[in-house]
Amino acid sequence: MSKKQFKTESKKLLDMMINSIYTHKEIFLRELISNASDAIDKLYFRSLTDGGITLSRGDYEIRLTPDAENRTLEIRDNGIGMTREELETNLGTIAKSGSFDFKKDGANASEGNADIDIIGQFGVGFYSAFMVSDLVTVESRAWGAEEAYCWKSSGTDGYSIEKCDKDGCGTTVTLHLKPDTDDDRYGEFLDEWRIKELVKKYSDYIRYPIKMEVTKSRKKEGSPDDKPEYESYTEDETLSTMIPIWKRPQDGVTDEEYADFYRNKFFDYEEPLKVIRQKTEGLSSFEALLFIPARAPFDYYSREFEKGLQLYSSGVLIMEKCKELLPDYFSFVRGLVDSSDLSLNISREMLQHDRQLKSIARSVEKKIASELSKMLENDREKYEKFFKAFGRQLKYGIYMDYGAHKDVLQDLLLFRSSYEAPDGSGNAAAGGDRGVTLKEYVSRMKEDQKKIYYASGETVDQIKLLPQVESVAAKGYEVLFLTEDVDEFSLQMLREYDGKEFLNVQREELDIATEEEKESVRQENESNADMLGFMKESTGGAVKSVRFTNNLQNHPVSLSSEGALSMGMEKTLSQMPGAESGAIRAELVLEINMNHPIANRLKELYGTDNDKLAEYTKILYAQARLISGLTIDNPSEIGDLVAGLML
Repeated sequence: MSKKQFKTESKKLLDMMINSIYTHKEIFLRELISNASDAIDKLYFRSLTDGGITLSRGDYEIRLTPDAENRTLEIRDNGIGMTREELETNLGTIAKSGSFDFKKDGANASEGNADIDIIGQFGVGFYSAFMVSDLVTVESRAWGAEEAYCWKSSGTDGYSIEKCDKDGCGTTVTLHLKPDTDDDRYGEFLDEWRIKELVKKYSDYIRYPIKMEVTKSRKKEGSPDDKPEYESYTEDETLSTMIPIWKRPQDGVTDEEYADFYRNKFFDYEEPLKVIRQKTEGLSSFEALLFIPARAPFDYYSREFEKGLQLYSSGVLIMEKCKELLPDYFSFVRGLVDSSDLSLNISREMLQHDRQLKSIARSVEKKIASELSKMLENDREKYEKFFKAFGRQLKYGIYMDYGAHKDVLQDLLLFRSSYEAPDGSGNAAAGGDRGVTLKEYVSRMKEDQKKIYYASGETVDQIKLLPQVESVAAKGYEVLFLTEDVDEFSLQMLREYDGKEFLNVQREELDIATEEEKESVRQENESNADMLGFMKESTGGAVKSVRFTNNLQNHPVSLSSEGALSMGMEKTLSQMPGAESGAIRAELVLEINMNHPIANRLKELYGTDNDKLAEYTKILYAQARLISGLTIDNPSEIGDLVAGLML
């Protein structure tokens, strides 16, 4: 028996395919099972027009036979088989694919054959067997042929083909596994539990049953119950499910079945908050089964978290996490996409970034956004539970890519606010957790209101105590309460909603006074300009200016900011890794309530006791920082100044 060299005449190419193309060695079983499924598909297709083929669909199977003693694993099918010439062509030429030719010839488009879908299009999948084997034998007998042939190879040294005995049509691939090493235990692929695991992971939805004889245990007949004896026996077991849950009619799948599938497939102990089914036909045909989790994984907001949907091609798992199918702001979604239209590369583990993939991703994004909108509208309680877990990610989505996704996400946001519901329930002012949407806020705006007001702080209770919040609320305007570090950055990126600009109530642009009140404040600041300038200098350059205001209700003092950076944004940025202390500063304005008794006391001190006025200014500035949730630069100095007032 003489050996032949592979027709590519490239030992280097075959060596690369065996050792480099596939990321995980376990992929070999998926590839060989897919090839077996292809072979059965071809025979089943021929049976539709060839009356001589008496096999019914239920007669086809793929059988796995591990032999630990001889260290072999057998994959057998009763499909169409191969002639000597086909063995030479399909296995002797690297990257030659009979399945691809089958599709190219138009057989798959024939009338009455809509459910036939050949999985394999590239011929290298077979060679993944050499990742785990030092000898591969392929025995095959084509349908209608009298003779069978055996193809045998140890890898890059070539192959041989000779006649052999084989009953019935089909193909048997036998792998002789490599010896175990310190790094690789090839013998694991002979363990029943490992084979079951791989079939379940990659090939659970192959349309033909994948069977294996498994060892089980039972109580010996006549054995006493108090001291039972057990014996082993073997039994045929179908390892695959065959019919994916996403291929079944929606009205034929119960909520419990969805929940069980989700928990088992994605390792969550809770039921999903929502199940989304999607079927799209057209330029890119696919089916998707998506789940909105009820809670965020423990590592969700960490670098270790990996987003992505499982990607199937005709029921065969191609990628465990295809990140290209989900935008970052929907990274919490779990589930899968199954499509036969994607262009796969030769390893099936990486996708060509073609228009089909992008089209599927866009369609999935629109579906998720639509379903979340429906949940918000029709099941507010469930949506608020979702938003509590993943709302931060939606806000990040608004901020990322310079606001490119704001139209998708802005109506999905929820914020606590000062609004008090008529029934007294679900409002922030009363201590409830119910959020408000921007659409709801705008619908309640007063006729003369030109801005959407908001305030930021660590807690709702802290925000409600801000002097400016009390002042704005007293005018009858609703205030959004921002308690997460990303909130204000998101609103800054939005800039406006429904033609209404956002305004932080702690900004110097706050304008809620009447014209008469504005004129009174202007005159007060002009007449005391020298004193206010002295007070500014007394802060050591900590504030850009000091001024009187009438926006503080009964509070003596507060801070506002000028420019693009607010106090809340300063606090967030200064806490980021790598930020230098004091390097990021908002331009602050120290505001004094012109109607508070402290204003008169300050005027009395100016020119008569400027040292005392300077001390009072430092105390007022420290007080204003604390009210705004900021830290004091020199708490010891302030403590001494306050103690001095008590003497």
